[in-house]
Amino acid sequence: MNETAVRDNIIECQDLVKIYKTRDLEVLALQGLELTVARGELMAIIGNSGSGKSTFLNMIGGLDRPSAGRLIVDGKDLFKLDEKQLVDYKRYTVGFVWQNNARNLLPYLTAVQNVMMPMSFCKADMPREDGALQLSDNRRTRALQLLELVGMGHRKNSRLQMLSGGEQQRVAIALALANNPKLLLADEPTGSVDAATASYILDVFRELNRELGTTIVIVTHDRMLAKKVERVVAIRDGKTASEFIVKRDLSDVASLAEEGGETQDEFAVLDRAGRVQIPRELLDRLGVNGNKVRLEYSEGRVVISAPPAEEEKS
Repeated sequence: MNETAVRDNIIECQDLVKIYKTRDLEVLALQGLELTVARGELMAIIGNSGSGKSTFLNMIGGLDRPSAGRLIVDGKDLFKLDEKQLVDYKRYTVGFVWQNNARNLLPYLTAVQNVMMPMSFCKADMPREDGALQLSDNRRTRALQLLELVGMGHRKNSRLQMLSGGEQQRVAIALALANNPKLLLADEPTGSVDAATASYILDVFRELNRELGTTIVIVTHDRMLAKKVERVVAIRDGKTASEFIVKRDLSDVASLAEEGGETQDEFAVLDRAGRVQIPRELLDRLGVNGNKVRLEYSEGRVVISAPPAEEEKS
C-alpha cells in the first residue's frame, strides 16, 4: 500500500440492516452490522452461505439500498444519494470483480478492448488525490498499463475464449480498475479456479493495493485464501461476529494445508452495547442447549460456561 495514503476510514457502517420482502415472506439479511474499513486497506470478509457477506458487498457497491442504519463510503452517505448521484458513485468510486467471468468481460472484445470499454462512459481525466500511483489519461495507454500490472500485457490482443479462467479473472481485475476507483470490491474472485491460480490472483490484489493505493475488499468463503490479506472480518447471521489478526505471512496459499496450524488469532467483536456473538459450534462444545450461559470473571478473564441443568430449565 502507498505509504503516503491517508489512513482514515473509507467505509463506515453502523447498525446496518437489510430486509428483503416478498408477498409472503420477510428475510433479514443484515441485522445490525457494524464495520469500518481504513482507506488503503486490503481486507477480506468471510462467512458461510447466507451469512450476509454478499448483501453487504452489494450495499457498499451501490447495487442495493440498505433498509436502516448508517452507511458512509468515501464521505458519501449512501442513504441520501439520489439516482444520478448513485450512478456517479458507481462510475467513479467503486469497481467490481465478480466470480462469474461472463459478468465481467465481453467475449467478442480483446483483453485491451475490454479494459478500455468502461472508460468510454466516464470522463477522460480521472485523477486521484490520495497519493496513489498515477496512470495515463490516454485510454489505450491506461488499459495497457493495467494489463501489465496484472501480468496480462502479453495477452492484450487475446479474446475471452483464448484465455484460461485465471487469465480471464486477471483481465477482469484490470477492467474493474479502468476508471481508477478508490474502492475495489471482489465477490468470490477465486471461486472458479484451482488453488495455485487462486494464490496468484490474491498476489495480484496485494500488488495492486501496494502500487495503486486502492482499498480492496474481498468477499470469500475460503479461510485459506483470506490469510493473505491484512485483516479478516467474519460475518455470521448478518452481523460482524469476529476478526482475525494475521500472525505471519505466507507467500504460497496453496501450501497452507501442508504447513498445518493456524496463522491467525480470532477475536470476537463487541457491538456498541457490549454484546458478543458466540459461534454455535462453540456453544455445542460447551453443552449449551438453551438461551443461557454462565459468565464469571476469573484472573483477568471472562469465563463462559454452560449453566447447571436446573438453571437452564428455569
